[in-house]
Amino acid sequence: MLDALDDVLTAWDKVAALPAADMPAPELLVALERMERLRRLMPAVEHTVLTQLQSQTTPIAVGAKSWRAVLTHRLGISGADAGQRLTEAAELGPRHAITGETLPPALPTTAAAQARGEIGTDHVAVIRSFMNHLPAAVDAETREHAEAQLGGLAGGLSPEGLRKLAQQLMAMINQDGTLDDERDQARKRGITLGPQQVDGMSKVTGWVDPEMRAALDATNAKLAAPGYCNPDDETPCVDGTPTESQVTNDTRSAAQRTHDALKTVCMAMLSSGQLGQHNGLPVTIVATTTLEQLTSAAGLAHTGGGSYLPIPTLIRMAAHANPYLTVFESPREIKLYHGRSRRTASPGQRLALFAIDRGCTKPDCTGAAYHSQVHHASRDFAHGGNTDINELTLACGCDNRMVNDGPAGWTTRKRRRDNRTEWIPPPHLDRGQTRANYHHHPEELLCREARYPADSLVDGADRVDSSG
Repeated sequence: MLDALDDVLTAWDKVAALPAADMPAPELLVALERMERLRRLMPAVEHTVLTQLQSQTTPIAVGAKSWRAVLTHRLGISGADAGQRLTEAAELGPRHAITGETLPPALPTTAAAQARGEIGTDHVAVIRSFMNHLPAAVDAETREHAEAQLGGLAGGLSPEGLRKLAQQLMAMINQDGTLDDERDQARKRGITLGPQQVDGMSKVTGWVDPEMRAALDATNAKLAAPGYCNPDDETPCVDGTPTESQVTNDTRSAAQRTHDALKTVCMAMLSSGQLGQHNGLPVTIVATTTLEQLTSAAGLAHTGGGSYLPIPTLIRMAAHANPYLTVFESPREIKLYHGRSRRTASPGQRLALFAIDRGCTKPDCTGAAYHSQVHHASRDFAHGGNTDINELTLACGCDNRMVNDGPAGWTTRKRRRDNRTEWIPPPHLDRGQTRANYHHHPEELLCREARYPADSLVDGADRVDSSG
């Protein structure tokens, strides 16, 4: 297969080198048609390769926490792309029974049409979405028949036309709308907090189940009513009854009142003290900033969740709380160096790492500090490492477990120049990629030295191609 793939790449180089300027329009259309068929044929072979790879080994054996991580590290593709390829391979690639025998794909008609180059990824997405949204009560025979109908007709339709046909078929299967049940509600439920935008705002999307909706209706009936939880009031009304002026002066929209009500509920839970601890610290908002930003009341503070808080907002929040203030001036005086006297990090060390690393230090990982563990970066404690702040780093649980001395293990080390943590991948996943994570430190990308970390490795022999 590798030899054949080399032949394909050689042939493609020949195609790419040929001029298209002298071709008439009809031939250019034929060329585009054949390129589209090639584009459609590739995933079918990829599905087979992926399923075979997964049947032979495990992601941990090649040095990754999941198959999604294997593909992102080795192929240099996004996590979303890797996840989609794996999901499609599971539904459109060959399967294997427990006894080892080969089984047909979960969507056999769709897989066959894709293998013939008749349908593309958009067609596949429509059929997969249709199958995923079929109510759980639909029997297996009806499911198989519906997939066969859509897969057989897809090649003669555009993705838009196929989507309309799928909607009609869904309406025919669930004519009276009685097939939905609690299993479908449980499958559909979910709330997604989108990435924080430049203005600090984050978009919330999702679906809530009937129980969650009932709870929201009950709390919003009071807290989202005019006059309640208004941040513009000097003393916002949370319990009791708002004054007449608080009600009449409330100019917020219904959506804004709902937002403020939910924020009040969240802040009340944080202030209640009933959430216990997480990773050795009380469940609270942890924000790090500089003394210069605090005194000037300008700039942005970094939270343990990986988000940003404007300094004026941080000061206002601290005025209504009991803040745990730690100023790092002389770290040796505030017990950040414990040597061999303790194995686990102290709360002071964890808070310091919140400020130093801000989140998981493994490249491409966006895990926030709240969800990270403290890891001995240079040398594991069991092998003589010290629990000193200059030897510790943050790593999310999944990445932390990938560090070991085995052939598929990752290794970590501290960079001498700036004490940044570097992650060295195992041979199977090493393509010369970046060793340090700058996701939590975008300001360092403005510095040339930070963009070329190979210039400051502890061991100059392990230089990395800076283009990675």
